[in-house]
Formats: sequence, C-alpha cells, structure tokens
Amino acid sequence: MASLTPTTSDVNPAITSWDGPLGLPDFAHIEDGEFDAAFAVALPAHLAEIEVIADNPDAPTFENTIVAMELAGELLDRASGIFWNLSGANTNDTLQALERKLSPELSRHHSAITMNGALFARIDALYQTRDSLGLDAEAMRVLELTWKSFVRSGARLNDADQTRLAAINERLATLGTAFSQNVLADESEYALVLETPEDLQGLPGFLISSMAAAADERGHKGKHAVTLSRSIIEPFLTFSERRDLRETAFKAWVARGEGLGKRDNRPIVAEMVKLRAEKAALLGYDSFAHFKLDNTMAKTPANVRSLLETMWEKARVRAGEEAADLAELIASEGHNHDVAPWDWRHYSEKVRAARYDFNEAEIKPYLQLEKMIEAAFHTAEKLFGITFRRHEGVGAYHPDVRVFEVLDGNGER
Repeated sequence: MASLTPTTSDVNPAITSWDGPLGLPDFAHIEDGEFDAAFAVALPAHLAEIEVIADNPDAPTFENTIVAMELAGELLDRASGIFWNLSGANTNDTLQALERKLSPELSRHHSAITMNGALFARIDALYQTRDSLGLDAEAMRVLELTWKSFVRSGARLNDADQTRLAAINERLATLGTAFSQNVLADESEYALVLETPEDLQGLPGFLISSMAAAADERGHKGKHAVTLSRSIIEPFLTFSERRDLRETAFKAWVARGEGLGKRDNRPIVAEMVKLRAEKAALLGYDSFAHFKLDNTMAKTPANVRSLLETMWEKARVRAGEEAADLAELIASEGHNHDVAPWDWRHYSEKVRAARYDFNEAEIKPYLQLEKMIEAAFHTAEKLFGITFRRHEGVGAYHPDVRVFEVLDGNGER
C-alpha cells in the first residue's frame, strides 16, 4: 500500500528549486494547493537536521552549532518565503485555509527546536564561554540573539512548564491567525454603494475613479463603492460632504472584526490576553508587557508609561485646541452638532485649507506610485550609491508585480 505521507518527490520543484531568472522561484508553475505537501516534507526535514546538530558528539563550536543551525532548513525557508509572501500580498481562500492549518504546526515546530534540551545545552555552553571564543562582533551578536531567543522561548523551563508553554504558543498562533483573517474578511467584503451624484459631494477625481473601480469589481458597474481599504476609506472620510455617509463608513471601519458569530474578535482577544499573561508568568515576568518589552529599547512598562505621560498633557491640550477649531468651523457652516469621530478628518482638512492654503487633493498627483518609486530609488542612489534596473524576464505571482535588480556603483549585482 502506498504511503500517504508526502515525500520530496511529491513537492513541486518550483517551490524548492529557485532556478528562475535572478535565482527567483517560478511562480507561474506553482499552484496554491501544492504548499501543503511542501510543508509536510520541509518541517520534518528541518527537525531531522536540527537533531543531527543537537546529537553531534563533537564539542560545540560556533561553526558546528550556530552556523549549522543558520544553514539548516533550506527547504522550509524557501517554502515559507513563497507562501507567506503570497498569503500576505495576494491571498485567497485556499491560502487562508492553509494558513490556519500551518500556524499551529509552525508553532509546534518552533517549540520542538527551542525546547530541545541537547541543542540548547550546546548553545548555552557557547554562550557561557563566548568571551573566549574569538568571535567577531557579528558572530557574537548572532550567538547572543540565538541564546536569548531560546531562553525567551522556554529553553530553561522544566518539562511540565515547557509542555504548557508549547500549548499556549500553539493556541496563540491559531488565535492570531483567526484575528487577522476576521479583520481581512470584513475589509474585503464591506462595500457602501453610492447610488446618486449627491453621494459624491466633495470627493476629488482620484477618489471617485478608485470608488468606481471598486464598485465594478463587486458587481455594481456604473456606481461607486466605499470600501475599507485605506486608500479609499481615509480620503472618503476626509473629503465627503455627506456626514451621514461618513458616519456609516467610519462605524464600519472601526467595527472590523466585531461581527457577530464566527468573525467576532472580542472573545479571541479575551482569550489571547489570558494566555499571554500565563505565558509571561511561566517565563518569570510580571506581565506580558514586561516580557514583550524586555527585548526592546524601552525595556520596561514603566519606561513606556513615563514617555506617554510626558507627552500626554501637551497632546491633550493640543487636541482640545484642534477640537475647538473644528467646532467653530462646524458652527460657521450652520450646523448644530458636536465634533464626532467621523467629522475629524473632514473638518481638519478644511481648517488646513483655510489656514495654510493646503489642499491634500492637490498633492495627490505627486504621490502616484510611479513617482514614489522614482523618489525611493533616487534617495537610495544618493545615500548608498546603488541603482535599480527593471528586469522584464521574471514571472511574478501577479501582473502588477515588477522586479528590479539592485546594482552597486560598478553596475554589478
């Protein structure tokens, strides 16, 4: 009877062998459904490589432990590199289903590595003698980061606590994926269809064009749609003269992920908060904030609070002044209502236009994609002496994707 476990021969070579132009994968020959088999092979293959490193009878060295770990998992790195790029930039139902499946699996995979006692013993031996290893600054940094990552992942916990931490991390991975997919679903599905010319009052041409395209994509040809894409919702809230429509759109925007039933993120957040607190306690921290900040420049929640409190009073005073300006403008237009959240962008833009002769819509032509790419490349060239050359012969995963080679001052890659 044939084995149901995927093997290397079951994996599409386009995922594992990046032999296209510039060493990139051949996206044209990769199907979304093929990633499952790729990960089913890549994950155990990576663990097998890790076991070889952990069980090495030779004394640990930077090369046979840290460098070996860095070089392990090439198949997983390649499958992950393609999959997460696609799921983040060009997702669909198939990719999202696999993301839900993979998130807890990848968490278990990470725990199996960071909680491998033999592997951590080798890393720890190197870390404790790091000053005598003759490492350069870069190698020392890699060693320190590796050791800290293992410790923060539970490498020094007892077996029972490691088991619990692994379960928490797996559940958090599942919840995090569900949270982001709920928000994405609400953003993708929502459309406030505008039926009449009066609904377009105050909207600049670039926004009207974008809304027409959005409506067409959703089967409302000849109409206009406000979606929850930032490129539409934010300028709509800024320029629309229809307060009722601004209110409807704003409330939909802030309610992403709060839908009733399976897409309600509120119980997800509640469970995540509890699990994060338990995780922090297992790792010896007073709170998840202490755990999260310990590895950052801020270091402690107290430092963050101090910074926020330093800014708070001045920010509060300034916000009050701005609110008064908006209220005055609202009254001058003959309206009798307070400043609501869906009014803020709209009247702030009017204040800027009146006070500083600044119109956001007028600068939009200078912020078109082509001009922004040109500006970014020009800045990089001036700062770093590198140039960019469009490469036409690369098959990307979407027609809008463009590929550029990065060249040094001698015109070499």
